[in-house]
Amino acid sequence: MSALDFGRLGFGAAGIGNLYRAVDDDAAAATVEAAWKGGVRYFDTAPHYGLGLSERRLGASLRGRPRGEFLVSTKVGRLLDPAAHPDDARDDEGFDVPADFRRVWDPSESGIRRSLEDSLARLGLDAVDVLYLHDPDVYDLEAGITQALPAMERLRDEGLVRAIGVGANSSKALAECVSRADLDLVMLAGRYTLLEQPALHDLLPLCVERRVGVVNVGVYNSGLLSRPTVSARANYNYAPAPAEILERARRLAMACAEFGVELPTAALHFGLRHPAVRTVVVGASNPAQIEQNVARMEEPVPDELWEELRRRGLIPPSSV
Repeated sequence: MSALDFGRLGFGAAGIGNLYRAVDDDAAAATVEAAWKGGVRYFDTAPHYGLGLSERRLGASLRGRPRGEFLVSTKVGRLLDPAAHPDDARDDEGFDVPADFRRVWDPSESGIRRSLEDSLARLGLDAVDVLYLHDPDVYDLEAGITQALPAMERLRDEGLVRAIGVGANSSKALAECVSRADLDLVMLAGRYTLLEQPALHDLLPLCVERRVGVVNVGVYNSGLLSRPTVSARANYNYAPAPAEILERARRLAMACAEFGVELPTAALHFGLRHPAVRTVVVGASNPAQIEQNVARMEEPVPDELWEELRRRGLIPPSSV
C-alpha cells in the first residue's frame, strides 16, 4: 500500500474546471486557497475536467507553495486533441467550457506517457504524486488492464510517479483491476457511501487483502446527501433521484438528526469507516463549500449513530 499521507479530506478539482457551471479564475483560486487554509494537502484533478481547465487552474493556485507539503494526482486514458468545432461550440460532457479539444481514449504506452507530459505542462509541475487510469470501464476495460496499467507500472518503476491506481464508478471494474495489476490505490466513486455500499462485497475486502488503498470520492452521491434536508429535486448518479432512493436518504437524515448530526456530516465520516479507505475527496467550486466540508470533517460523530443505523437496516451489519 502506498505510504503517501493524504490526510482525512482531499480536494476534488472538477468544480474549478467549470463542472455544470462556470466559475472565474479568481473564484477558483480562492477555493483552492480555502482548502489550503483548512489543512487540505491532497488535490485531485484530470484532463477530463474542463478539457484541461482544472489542471491549469489547480497548478496556478498551488504555484509558490512548498512542493513537499502537498500531494497532487491526475489521470490518464483520455488524451486532449484539438477539435475542429465552430467557435461557439461548448463541451457536451458536463463542463461549461468551449469545445476546443476532444477527448480521445488511448491506453497505449505512448498515449499514457503523452497524457502525463501534457498534464505536467498544464499543471506547471515537474511530477505528480499519483496517476490514475480514468474510467477504463467506460471505454475498454480489458485494454486498460493489459495496456495502460503495465505502462503505468513502468512509469512508477522509473520514478516518474510515486503511486498508480485506477478511478471508476464501478466497484466491480475496480476489483478486476486490483486482481490483475500491481496497484497502489483505487479511486472509488459513489460505491461506498452512507446511502449504498456495494464495494463492501466485491472491492474493499480485496483491497485489504492486496494492501491497495482506497481514495473514496462521491460520498454525497451526486449531491443527494450534501444537505441536511433531502430535496425532492435531488440528483443521484448524475440524474434525478428515484422515489425509493429519496425515501432512503430521508430516513438516513432523520436518524442522523436524532443524534444531532447533519446528513452531510455523517456522509463524510462514514466514507472513512473502512480500513481500506485512506481519504475522502470532495469537490468544491467556491470557498464556502470547502470551508463547510472542512468543518464537517472536524465535527464529532457518536458511535451510537452507526449502531442505530445498523439496527434500522440503513447500513449493513458488516459496516465497521
